[in-house]
Amino acid sequence: MKIQLLPSSFGESGAASGRQHLSCIVIDDCVALDAGSLAFATNEEQKEQIRDVVLTHAHLDHIAGLPLFIDDLFETLTEPIIVHASETVIETLKQNVFNGEIYPNFAELENKNGAVLNFRPVKNGENFAVKHLTFKAVEVNHGVASLGYIISDGTAKIAVGGDTAETVEFWRVSNKEKNLRAILIECAFPDELEELARAAQHLTPKRLRAEIKKYTGAPCPIFVINVKSAYFQAVLQQIERLEIENLKILEVGKIYEWN
Repeated sequence: MKIQLLPSSFGESGAASGRQHLSCIVIDDCVALDAGSLAFATNEEQKEQIRDVVLTHAHLDHIAGLPLFIDDLFETLTEPIIVHASETVIETLKQNVFNGEIYPNFAELENKNGAVLNFRPVKNGENFAVKHLTFKAVEVNHGVASLGYIISDGTAKIAVGGDTAETVEFWRVSNKEKNLRAILIECAFPDELEELARAAQHLTPKRLRAEIKKYTGAPCPIFVINVKSAYFQAVLQQIERLEIENLKILEVGKIYEWN
């Protein structure tokens, strides 16, 4: 299994930076987990292959690139983009994005080959196939309908929490999984913004340390994702000060691979 966190921020030179404004992880160059920078940062191979998008929740930083991705490919699609998400997230997209006012309702439009967008509802606890991968949906705690996922290609298996504050089910399910190769968990704000983090239902380094103690399975790397761009350096430094050997920030643009 190969994953890549797509770039979504730029430095003073105009080149992609390690900071993260939007969330989009591409798996094996053919499946997107969230769609924040899907239209902006995918390479040509990924654009040609990605026809499945699995969403954790409907916050803007996780869906911003979805309508533009479909728009870019509209005329050339020979099969629809399939969005896998909870019924609540699908309804949110229909009412607030693909509503004919914010953006065209692609679910009702066709190109010369047929439909360009289909929705597939996902339920908490459900296992479902996406191309060669299997996803298990796991509820997390983010104040809106939100799912994490256990993702397997039949050999390697990873757990991705998406955005979440303290949560229970994600760790309960992860602890039951054998041979997890990696866990991806958020840490959005630095410790000094504890009040804001709690209000937004995100984690800080201090609370992340307590949270990962809930994992009692076999040791594996734990990668921090979804760090707010404005606080990237502060969060990075505070995570380093935790001195947890297997805890690192997932690097933007870097390809990680597990067999």
